[in-house]
Amino acid sequence: MHELKALIFDVDGTLADSERDGHRVAFNEAFSQAGLDWHWSEALYGELLEVTGGKERMRYYLQRFRPPGESEAVDDGRIADLHAAKTEIYTRLLCRGRIPLRPGVARLLAESHAAGMRLAVATTTSLPNVTALLDHCLPSEALSWIDVIAAGDVVAAKKPSPDIYHYALRGLGLTAHSCLAFEDSAHGLRAARGAGLLTIVTVNDYTKDQALDGAALVLDGLGEPDSPFTVLSGDAGRATYVDVALVRRLHGARRD
Repeated sequence: MHELKALIFDVDGTLADSERDGHRVAFNEAFSQAGLDWHWSEALYGELLEVTGGKERMRYYLQRFRPPGESEAVDDGRIADLHAAKTEIYTRLLCRGRIPLRPGVARLLAESHAAGMRLAVATTTSLPNVTALLDHCLPSEALSWIDVIAAGDVVAAKKPSPDIYHYALRGLGLTAHSCLAFEDSAHGLRAARGAGLLTIVTVNDYTKDQALDGAALVLDGLGEPDSPFTVLSGDAGRATYVDVALVRRLHGARRD
């Protein structure tokens, strides 16, 4: 049996509810500052989340929702500039405390680190977004707990491709059977499972109705001792929140 040695976390929607009130707001402000009439409502953004990666999401929006010919008029350099502006705005939102971590995240990271477990991040969001979130929402030393940050464009194929998880595993120097992943969506679950990782999914408003077959557990969140999670799929035993004991039990029970 393989020992559980590391936890690998997605970021947006998993560590923080950052999509609706963070990235979406930042995109809209970047569009406005650039003099564009683009606007992503909450409902439209939910559809755009089917495309992973911010630059890829803008390109899809142009092709799917804008007048014919506009996509060809916006080159990759303009897309990159808009994305850079959006990242700067998103960081300011973090600094103002507008994007808190989801309940249980800070506790689980601290407990796992204290237990000697290694930690990693595997996300399609950009590296500055990741470091800004960790810097502003966790204790000052927490960034040093993360052994590997696989983020942004370090791999060509975004989730649901498993490439970002393979990259994280190489950085950790571990096999998938020694790790467990945390995700929030069907795309993320497919990516993690495609890399051979046992996966816990904590859904949010955008992902709660997605098909999440193959997850070890599907929960409405990590929970806290005084605020239990709701199990949507899987067997959490008598646990009411995700802690080191639960992830070790799930890992020890894996059969694939």
